[in-house]
Amino acid sequence: MKTHLIAVAVLLTGLASTLIAAVETGKSAKDFTLTDSNGKSHSLSGFKGKYVVLEWYNPDCPFVKKHYNGSDNMQALQKEYTAKGVIWLSINSSATGKQGHYSGEEFNKIMAEKKSAPTAILLDQDGKVGREYEAKTTPHIFIVNPEGVLIYQGAIDSTASADPADIANSENYVKATLDAAMSGKAIVKGSTKPYGCSVKY
Repeated sequence: MKTHLIAVAVLLTGLASTLIAAVETGKSAKDFTLTDSNGKSHSLSGFKGKYVVLEWYNPDCPFVKKHYNGSDNMQALQKEYTAKGVIWLSINSSATGKQGHYSGEEFNKIMAEKKSAPTAILLDQDGKVGREYEAKTTPHIFIVNPEGVLIYQGAIDSTASADPADIANSENYVKATLDAAMSGKAIVKGSTKPYGCSVKY
């Protein structure tokens, strides 16, 4: 009986840890520190006072390619909003030997080829930050407001496909969230179901 109770206690402790680890829209975003592709350290708390977009990124994923290759959809968003003072952090959580794992130098080359324009690409190769945020797919988007509150998490847009042709007829949740928040309007969708490749932890 005692052994059974201990097992239940361990199970509940694990469940509580999982629930605590989840990030919740409307609550303070979890702080973290990661090194970028150039070896510079960045902390989320260091960007307080600005809007921050966290984009989980794997350049080899077909759903990521939908928004980068040919369509330039992601690059356009990055350029539009960083020009307005938004911080855009592309985060790669692919483990060594898994799809999408590259060195910082390799990421810089990939980003230059695609003319990407994030503020930085952050390397989360042990997957710690990805798991804390429960990042499930690439892409998976999280948006933090200047007060450090998570105001959106989920898909980049409303069409869960890998076809670039679908972009034009989709609702872009990133654009809708940032435009509403930056103009003082209510955010209609604080969370949506992300779609894409699984994060390669």
